[in-house]
Formats: sequence, structure tokens, C-alpha cells
Amino acid sequence: MSRNGLVSSFRRLLDDEKRRKRTPGPFDQLRQQMTDVLGDEGILKEVVQEGEGPPIPENASVLSKIRYSGYLEYSNRPFETTTHLKYPRMMKLGRDVTLAGLELGLLTMKKGEFSRFLFQPQYAYGNMGCPPLIPAAAVVLYEIQIIDYLNSGQVDDFIAISPEEQNTVPLSTFLEVVNTLRSFGNRCFNQKRYFNAKDRYKQAMTLLVNRETQSCEEEERIKTALLPLYLNLSLTQLRLKSPHKALKYGNKAMEIDSANTKALFRCGQAYMELHEYDSAQDCLISAQARKPFDHDINNLLRKVAICYKDSLDKQKDMYSRMFRDLRG
Repeated sequence: MSRNGLVSSFRRLLDDEKRRKRTPGPFDQLRQQMTDVLGDEGILKEVVQEGEGPPIPENASVLSKIRYSGYLEYSNRPFETTTHLKYPRMMKLGRDVTLAGLELGLLTMKKGEFSRFLFQPQYAYGNMGCPPLIPAAAVVLYEIQIIDYLNSGQVDDFIAISPEEQNTVPLSTFLEVVNTLRSFGNRCFNQKRYFNAKDRYKQAMTLLVNRETQSCEEEERIKTALLPLYLNLSLTQLRLKSPHKALKYGNKAMEIDSANTKALFRCGQAYMELHEYDSAQDCLISAQARKPFDHDINNLLRKVAICYKDSLDKQKDMYSRMFRDLRG
């Protein structure tokens, strides 16, 4: 055997010995309890906590509470995480999720599910990695939890068509689009993203106002859908310190249902912010007559009464000083 052949054989023996002696790493141990998602061992998955319902659809916007952390092998500290964020940003599949493995992994998950994924480099950061955080050809672990998501595909498709085509869509489908937009707004509102909430509510409101109705029944259904949007917009404008706009939407709600307690309360709140205490009292007394034991109504009514008295006292004091100056 030649010298080169002996060297090659010796190296192979050394490599085989190294492989036999190599201690399995953390990722090797994880692989034993994971399932192959695609069949090429590029994405392995372990479900830690089962979810419920269908998997996330491809066109969904994953909202509000998707939390994830990415880890390298032998590291307990994540190289990226959203677990510290109280309100993680909205992520739309196919647009905002840039890691191929992460998007494909999300599509296998259900609402409420918590899972771990191992991504091979071709589904993660590739052979180049992402220096200095991610080394070349790195296998990465992601822990992902989905608390909630909304499917925006139907909304996207509806918004893409012309107004004329929108009017030909069945009313039931149309109202589903409106309800989804309102749900988006509610998520934003609960995250204190009031400008985003306002935009979603107004988008839904505009669709309803522009809808051409074919019968009195359809007109009533449109009004029924408008009422909660007006109430939501009124409250959102109060949070945005715009009492005039809050009053406008409160009054629109009362045009649909003059006895609506929430509408009366919103108008009372707006009048209170505008220092129109007599009008605030009128609205709140009407609301109290319908819900006499409502804690919020009674508290605000007491607050308005105090502010009204203070305002009258100040006016009285101002007029007294004016008369004293005139007499002087």
C-alpha cells in the first residue's frame, strides 16, 4: 500500500473513533422525541401543549399573542425572543415571517398550542448563518406558543375587489368580513394601540355605510352591525382624547337606538370631557333609569355632579368679583 493510502486509512479510522466517542448533544436528544414535518428531516417538531381547532390557514394574520424564542445548541439564552413583549406585533404569514422554517412550523400549529421545532440550516439561516449571532450552517431550536390568531384572508380578498363587486357579495359573507375587521380592531384596542383600532373600526364602518341594501331587512341588519362599531369608535376617540369625535359617534349610535345604555354613557363621558356638565347629566340620568345599579354610570354621575357644582361655584365667584370691580 502506498504512503498516501496508509494516511487516508489512518484518517478514516480516527474519524470513526471520534464519531463513536462523540457524546450526543442536546439537539440529538430532542430529535429522539420529535416528528418529521416535511419528510426530509429539515423541520422536526415536538408538541408540548396541544392546541384546539384547525391549524392556522396560510393566509392568516397571527395576532396579539404569538410568542417565540430561538436558541442555538448549548445555549440557554435565546438569540431572539418575543416573550418579554406584553403585546407582540401583528405578523402576517407570507409577508412578515421571514424564516422559512418558522412559517412552515406555524402552519402546523393550532390555537393555544405550544411546540418546539428544530430547523436545519436550509429552513433557518442557511450555510452563511447570520454573523455574529448565528454561526454558519447552524441548526436552531424555536419554542413557539400561539394564544390567538385571526384569518384575514377573506378580508384581503374582499378589499381587493371593486366597490361594485363588493355589493354583489352575499350579505352573510359581507358581514363576516365586517366582523373580522371589528375583531382586528378589538385586538388592537386591547393592546392599547388606539390609532390602529380606530382605523380598523372606520374601515368596517365605511364598508357598512357604502353597502347598497336590497330590502328593509338588509337595512336593519346593516344598522345592527353599525351600532357596536359606533360605540367602539366613540370609546376609542375618548382614549385618543378626542371628545368631540367621541360625541359624534355616540350620537350616531343613539340615532340607531335612542335607548341604548352604552350610547348614553359614551355621550355622557364625552360631554363630561367637554365640560358640558348639564348635557352629561341628562345622558347619564337617562342611562341610570335603564340600569339603576350600574357601577360605572353611578360613579360617573356623581363625578359629573361634583364637577358641575364646582363649575357653578367658580362662575358665581367670578361674577361676584366682576360686580365688586364694577361697584369699585
